[in-house]
Amino acid sequence: MASHHVHQLLHTGTQVVARASHTNDTEAPQGTIAPYATLLNGVNQPMNNMYRISSWWSLGVLAMLILTIRLSQRINAHIRHVSAMGKTVQTFWAKNSSPLWKFKKYLLYAPLVNKRHNREFRLSAAMNMGTLPSRFHSILIFLYLASNLGYTLQLDWSQKNHYKVVAELRGRSGMLSVINMIPLVIFAGRNNPLIPILQISFDTYNLMHRWLGRIVIFMAVLHTWCWGYVKYKAVGWSGLFHQLNVDPFATWGMIGTVAMIIIFISAFSPVRHAFYETFLDVHIIMAAFALGGTWIHCQVAHLPPLPYIQATCMLWACERVYRLVVLLRANYSSNGWTYATVEALPGDACRVTMHLPKKMHINPGCHAYLRFLNINPLECHPFSIAWVEHKAARGSLPVSEKNDEIMLRDKDLVTDVSFVIGAQTGFTRKLFNKANACSPRFLTLKAAMEGPYAGHHSLDSYGHVVLFAGATGITHQIGFTKHLINGFNDGSIATRKITLVWIVRDSEHLEWVRPWMDQILRLPGRRDCLTIKLFVTRPKNPREIISPSNTVQMFPGRPNIKLIMEGEVKEQCGAMAVTVCGPGGLADNVREAVLDVQEDGVVDFIEESFTW
Repeated sequence: MASHHVHQLLHTGTQVVARASHTNDTEAPQGTIAPYATLLNGVNQPMNNMYRISSWWSLGVLAMLILTIRLSQRINAHIRHVSAMGKTVQTFWAKNSSPLWKFKKYLLYAPLVNKRHNREFRLSAAMNMGTLPSRFHSILIFLYLASNLGYTLQLDWSQKNHYKVVAELRGRSGMLSVINMIPLVIFAGRNNPLIPILQISFDTYNLMHRWLGRIVIFMAVLHTWCWGYVKYKAVGWSGLFHQLNVDPFATWGMIGTVAMIIIFISAFSPVRHAFYETFLDVHIIMAAFALGGTWIHCQVAHLPPLPYIQATCMLWACERVYRLVVLLRANYSSNGWTYATVEALPGDACRVTMHLPKKMHINPGCHAYLRFLNINPLECHPFSIAWVEHKAARGSLPVSEKNDEIMLRDKDLVTDVSFVIGAQTGFTRKLFNKANACSPRFLTLKAAMEGPYAGHHSLDSYGHVVLFAGATGITHQIGFTKHLINGFNDGSIATRKITLVWIVRDSEHLEWVRPWMDQILRLPGRRDCLTIKLFVTRPKNPREIISPSNTVQMFPGRPNIKLIMEGEVKEQCGAMAVTVCGPGGLADNVREAVLDVQEDGVVDFIEESFTW
């Protein structure tokens, strides 16, 4: 019954469009205007196809170029890893042997201007204007914007009938809007296959998603304006609104455009940041209307972009379905479903442990999206994974013993995945308040973990690793610390020197990771490779800030990032990796310090961020 109704709707729409076209062609007074408001009249389809191919080729060539660079980096890292593994002296790998450092300093790592990149332009505690893209990202965005603008304006301006020129612009902008939806949807996906292939973070794809979205919306609005302008000139406002009322072709096209305009308004940075959780819901609903409206709009009149909007919708639907697959794969087994324990901690933070019903391999540097049954179950937010521990499932029996360790099959193990979540607003504040209201401050509830995601950065080939963390950013770095110390003891990695710098506001925040830090401090060989520097920016009593040992140092106040980096470079052992996870201001300071030492040796920079 429903399929018959849809078929009848499409058939009726086609008849209305055909009648409108026939009527307009036969009315002599309107013959130079009305035809150019319907179907492909005046549209230069061969040129549209040429620009479609050019646009996709530009993205494809860029992807292949990045892939080539990434492959060369992986080969170089593998050679460095194998040749430096277990060696104390790695002088060859510490020196710049090519001018690559100039590319990193002046383009790849460089902020757009001055030093500001990830520090937000804050309007109030709840509102900000977002961040600036890096210099390299800005160049890519500018080139893609310029190419789309060039494609749009390449019209037959010599036409005396300017309504025909507007019709050509209508066709061009409509095609560009639809073809940009494909990369738009791919870049928005958490399960984007390009993330592990090109080893580019989801945060970068999210940046490109926002700019592609602006292109798509601008082109859709331009496309609608071109149609409306010619239609108004031909039949006036009454004729225009009559077609919107009776013609599914026009109606669904307008619905798609209006949905995109709502997305644009709700995605405006101050609105998005002030009402983020509402924005997410509106964004998904309006995206469905925009895609569905565009599909029906193209289907009714059998327009050339129809296969591309169908492909876009399929990609969007498949990615959503795959998220469900990831969710089920992580949280369900014969042992049951995932549950979470939430402990309220000093400093308005929670230590959350997801007790998965199966063993799951998780690399350092991963993040996951969490949902809680009794706390906004439809919402999920990304958090860095701090600690992973494999345990015996209830009732499991050992199969062997090795070096006094009990060995179990993978199917007899379960995994505990832990996070530290700072209470901000909305979802995180509700979680903290619920745990804090319990006595003791401990909560158990049904939950689900979607992931893990990312984890594609390997630090194993670097002789020297410097890890910067601000506040809850320690969760990203503590997993790397454990992994690198174990690799140092096994002799399986090149890393000989690890420096962990953690900046917190109050000494009570050290409690966030105390159980895991205690385990790290007890690891064999820890003193030979790890130095920890803790900075407490607002200590209640500076005299209480005492360094326990030479390898675990505590300081009151803020760190001098440049001074720390200069000291590390003076003692550099092999190639150096510097990673940072924390507030935008800290990330910008670390980036600036890394840029200053680029010509002194091989220093790579990795930033972990969740800009939204």
